Amino acid sequence: MDRFKKLLMNNEAWVTEKLNLDKEYFRKQYDEQHPPYLWIGCADSRVPPDEITGTHAGDMFVHRNIANIVSHADLNLMSVLEYGILSLKVDHIIVCGHTHCGGVKAALGHRKLGIIDKWIRGIKDVYHNHRDELDQLEDENKVWDKLVELNVKDQVMNLAKTSFVQKRWAEGDFPVLHGWVYHLEDGKIEAVSKITRDTEIDDIYRYNFDEEPTL
Repeated sequence: MDRFKKLLMNNEAWVTEKLNLDKEYFRKQYDEQHPPYLWIGCADSRVPPDEITGTHAGDMFVHRNIANIVSHADLNLMSVLEYGILSLKVDHIIVCGHTHCGGVKAALGHRKLGIIDKWIRGIKDVYHNHRDELDQLEDENKVWDKLVELNVKDQVMNLAKTSFVQKRWAEGDFPVLHGWVYHLEDGKIEAVSKITRDTEIDDIYRYNFDEEPTL
């Protein structure tokens, strides 16, 4: 069977299954969304966020890119953040990396790969900032996986530095920021970072929402 046609057949079977369980399933989905979670994950095909967390349609607002990078220069991600945090009012934001990430592996190398070189530059900075710790690891795979973890932690901190997150914090306790690593070898998720409104952040990154913006 043609692989592409199989996807459409799978969709028909999925629709039938959902309607058998709940005749109003799609009407409920159609009205509006109120996801409690925002997922920022790697684009890797082996890490499907809903499947590995047991969540369902409507539970999670999702953004994915190579190596789950939170870049303040990425207008796509910043748009997702603004809408997810300020409009959808998500309570939890998850940055999820995974072991044996190809983007992180590329950042460890020196080959010129193309436009992705610019994208993964930030991961090289993470390596630079933690060189002493990483250089103590003799096994290349341990270095690789440790950099995956450190990259997740760095991206979670990048979230905390955004005006969108801090604006919600000025109003209450949410969102809570989480850093996870998904282990491809056994399917388990490891929590490696958590940031709340009370977490200490260098004052230079703090926004003051009581003053009118001026330049």
